[in-house]
Amino acid sequence: MSKRTLRVSKIKEGTVIDHISGGHALDVIKILGITGRAGGIVTIAMNVPSKTVKAKDIVKVEGRKLASAEVDKIALVAPHATINIIRNYRVVEKQRVKLPKIIRGIVECANPSCISNSNEPVQSTFYVEREEPLLLKCHYCGYVMEKPDVLKQF
Repeated sequence: MSKRTLRVSKIKEGTVIDHISGGHALDVIKILGITGRAGGIVTIAMNVPSKTVKAKDIVKVEGRKLASAEVDKIALVAPHATINIIRNYRVVEKQRVKLPKIIRGIVECANPSCISNSNEPVQSTFYVEREEPLLLKCHYCGYVMEKPDVLKQF
């Protein structure tokens, strides 16, 4: 039996998001607002075998550097992801996403009666109770949100 390899071409300039939790590449694409209609080259690899976890996803976005707010959102769905900045086909910067203990202003509380959803001047605030599977607790009303609640907002 011969071994076959599928090679995905390197990108010249842009960002590679690696070690995304298996099956969540499309969530990352949604967070980045990528629809495929803007014309930029995007490569998505899903459920790729990995040495450290059973399966991982990879997203390559040519010609784009991520904003810090986008990286914070990615941390919610892929807490072990790495962000690689590519210039002239080389990795010039590599960072691991970090899910902070307290999340402010990134997601809204799913409890409609929470004060953070009113017209009061308060910013949504959550405590990370667990990274995987994701569990967030609202600072104001104590409502507990899981990953599906968060994904609905992106």
